[in-house]
Amino acid sequence: MISTRNLAELPEPEALKKLASALAMLDAIIEREWEYRYYSYNGKVLGIMHRKLNAQNSPGLPGYDSAFPKNILRKRSSPLRRFLVPILFAFASVSSSSAQSVPSAIYTDPPTDKDHPAGMTVLHIPTHGFLINGLLYSPPGSGPHPTLVICHGLPGNEKNLDLAQAVRRAGWNAITFNYRGSWGSPGQFRFTQNLEDTDAVLAYLRTPEVAIKLAVDTKRIAIAGHSMGGWAAAHTASHDPALIGLILISMGRMGGAGEIPRQKLVELMAGNMETLAGVTAESMADEVLAHAQEFRLDSERVVAGLRQIPLLALTSDDGLAPHTEALVRAIESQGGKKVKSIHAATDHGWSDKRIFLESTIISWLSELR
Repeated sequence: MISTRNLAELPEPEALKKLASALAMLDAIIEREWEYRYYSYNGKVLGIMHRKLNAQNSPGLPGYDSAFPKNILRKRSSPLRRFLVPILFAFASVSSSSAQSVPSAIYTDPPTDKDHPAGMTVLHIPTHGFLINGLLYSPPGSGPHPTLVICHGLPGNEKNLDLAQAVRRAGWNAITFNYRGSWGSPGQFRFTQNLEDTDAVLAYLRTPEVAIKLAVDTKRIAIAGHSMGGWAAAHTASHDPALIGLILISMGRMGGAGEIPRQKLVELMAGNMETLAGVTAESMADEVLAHAQEFRLDSERVVAGLRQIPLLALTSDDGLAPHTEALVRAIESQGGKKVKSIHAATDHGWSDKRIFLESTIISWLSELR
């Protein structure tokens, strides 16, 4: 059933246009009154879907009165009226709902605050004897602001900086950072250290003097991760109950490497190691294999730790969705009731769904308490 409760069931505009045309033809065939056959298959009927749904020329069916002959819309016995008009109402309703679902932060700059302007601050975050690189995207206003920490993947070519900017426009601090040994951060890259560095970022933001300086609301920090970053974010959230939310974007399956032949794993790492310091494809593969059990997310400890935290699980057509779905099922089987799952037909980097990704995340963040 098509309704505003299930937008996925609505046909694409072109498909609905073809459906409307087919119904018009059907009405012309079965209509007993000859004069109405002409109006049923009028050329204007075929063009109705070209009109913008937000036209203001009709208080009843926006944009359609000028497209339909008046007697077609008013003729109660017309098969076209009985079948087509409800469909168009549903389309208008859903389209309106869909348009409203795009937060204004996607397309509108925030008001200027001369005393507390929006800004970008370079961070040097202490972790195990090193200072890793980070960036704060801060919104206008005195704060303190809710804060989203964004963890990048392997090696981190997609850093989701457009997401950081959108989150900032929505009134949140957005924090990005680079693990040790990646993208100019000092040290050598290690998967085990990624988990340590993520913990270190949160500890840094919660330091009283840092929280005051960066206008961080320490009671409203959420974490997001893309690919490998999703794996790191999930592990981190499982032992950090103070976080108010967890977002997984096409989460990587670091704990499942034990099921992959070493040579294939080496080949995979060889294509994902640019900018990483102190590693080879072989050393990366061997580390993942050595920690295969430790890296898994389906352990009783991890699942229990994620049971109470609000979770937004976003999957794509990259072959990794089943692993996120398995984690979601495990959490729900343990009584977790704060999970929202959304699948998008896009690639691992969400290349053609960036606006959808940002809109979904901002809308979900706005509901966190």
